[in-house]
Amino acid sequence: MSNYKSSRVLVLLGVTFFLLNACEGMPGGDARKNPPDPKERVKKNLEEGRGFRLDKAFQGDKAKGGDFVFASANELWRASLDIIDFMPLSSVNYSGGIIITDWYSDGDNINESVKISIRFLSNEVRADALDIKVFYKKCNQITNCKTSQKSGPLVAELKKKILSQATIYKKQNKDKNFKPYKGKGSAR
Repeated sequence: MSNYKSSRVLVLLGVTFFLLNACEGMPGGDARKNPPDPKERVKKNLEEGRGFRLDKAFQGDKAKGGDFVFASANELWRASLDIIDFMPLSSVNYSGGIIITDWYSDGDNINESVKISIRFLSNEVRADALDIKVFYKKCNQITNCKTSQKSGPLVAELKKKILSQATIYKKQNKDKNFKPYKGKGSAR
């Protein structure tokens, strides 16, 4: 029995040592920037949208399966879909990070059509987060078509419109979720 108790104590000490070392260098540990009262720190973190909740972890079978709310929360994803909403979509895969349109022709010239592929390299709203490819198809007849990739002004224009729309969505989301911290020393 004494070996069992000593092994439990060693495991407990090992876990404690690991947890204490894991906290080293973590952001947010500056006491000058945080209230000393733990309840006030928790309140401040919740108001600023930091932290996590375990309430869904204990729901059993309800927690299984996908929760796809995140796709509508990603500003780049929403902006991309909004900008190309006039085009029919061929493939859309949020988890794979890609949107591919079907061939589109505006009706003025039925022998020419365009296809757009948008690949997401990051969820951050920045210029290098998107890889946009534009393909053109010119047909002389129904069976004689030539397809080519272009990197002209349409790619730059699409990227600019998507990024500016995503910036608007990000600002709206930030303004909607912002709650000022009302600590002990602040004006209420």
